Amino acid sequence: MKIDLNDDELFELEGLLAATPEPLMPVDAVMLDGLLCGVLVQPALVERERWLPLVFDAEGRPLPDDVDAGWLARCEQLVQRRMDVLARAIAEDGWFEPIVRVADEGDEVDPTLTELPEWSRPVTPWVAGFEHALQQLGDLGEREDAAVLVARLLRHLPPEDDEERALVQTLNREYPLTNLDDALSDLVQTVCELYELTLAERYAVDVRRRDAPKVGRNDPCPCGSGRKHKHCHGAA
Repeated sequence: MKIDLNDDELFELEGLLAATPEPLMPVDAVMLDGLLCGVLVQPALVERERWLPLVFDAEGRPLPDDVDAGWLARCEQLVQRRMDVLARAIAEDGWFEPIVRVADEGDEVDPTLTELPEWSRPVTPWVAGFEHALQQLGDLGEREDAAVLVARLLRHLPPEDDEERALVQTLNREYPLTNLDDALSDLVQTVCELYELTLAERYAVDVRRRDAPKVGRNDPCPCGSGRKHKHCHGAA
């Protein structure tokens, strides 16, 4: 069983990600958490080779060939452990503990976040990571059956126009939040609902229909050579 990262390991991971070689633009530990959840709720299983580059660069650009192997191995180890813990918690418990960073009282508010309620601001980086996964890895954000769930998460991002402001107001009336605990609970519940929504598709078995009857090894090869299948195309 995978053990979740402790505080020291999270601090270590934050430093490791910050040491990603320039000009690559890595996520931080909070955005990483949202990104990993965005991977897990996709309608199709996303291979590690597709999502891991997004950890080290927003555009998914590859790491340099001469990158420090020890640094990379430790990064990947910590990231994968967190991914495994999230996957198990969401699938088995229907709940998980998101990583967020709460500002100290008196800290200066990021000017881009002043339009957001105070309980949304600590959640914004997490949701930004989640949104990035949606944009890069699939079309879940465009699906009608997921639209409300996705919007409940994206309301924690600064609105870009009046249409988005109106949508947020509607969501706040229908799914009201009054503090950070409400925001975190709604975030976790929404992610778990998205996971359940796409579960059947994610693990669907691809059943292929055979257009012709199966050829036995001792049957004549269907190519018309006159030889047994096992000595002709069946030997390939």
